[in-house]
Amino acid sequence: MSETTYRVAVIVGSNRQGRFAPTVADWFLRTAKGRDDLDLDVVDLADHPLPNLGDTPTAEQAELLAALSLRLAAADAFVVITPEYNHSFPAALKNAIDWHHAEWQAKPVGFVSYGGLGGGLRAVEQLRLVFAELHAVTVRDTVSFHGAWAVFGDDGEPVDPTVPNGAAKGMLDQLTWWARALHDARTARPYGV
Repeated sequence: MSETTYRVAVIVGSNRQGRFAPTVADWFLRTAKGRDDLDLDVVDLADHPLPNLGDTPTAEQAELLAALSLRLAAADAFVVITPEYNHSFPAALKNAIDWHHAEWQAKPVGFVSYGGLGGGLRAVEQLRLVFAELHAVTVRDTVSFHGAWAVFGDDGEPVDPTVPNGAAKGMLDQLTWWARALHDARTARPYGV
């Protein structure tokens, strides 16, 4: 890793059948790939069917869990793409978060949310509490899509890209600042609780 490139695990937090998450995730990845300070690693939870926390993993689940743990540990920062279900975030996302602890510590987390009227912001506010408990730092600015299904055209691009593209730039600028600061801090002195 160079001094100016940070590995960002982009976590697609929905695994529902017929989900809208790929549309939002694909837009975000196209937007973020233009940055030379980020190395993006997409973690789609639909591809990582983890056991429920507390259940004994099958051999296949243990392999998936170990591979996911390594990817999260290697990340300098995270971007969580989440829908809002009933004023909260998906169970699969909480389960993936809860299977890990040290992987999140002293690393920044940014959010891209989508939903109906709330645009997923209630899910983000709850995730801020969860990540604070795990000693992660959430960045202030988010990207949110209110009424997401009407915001994106058939081509998968926002009908008016100026607002979300500007929001994505602001969030990624903050994420990169925190990634640099926390990477340097962890390097100088390992984080421990």
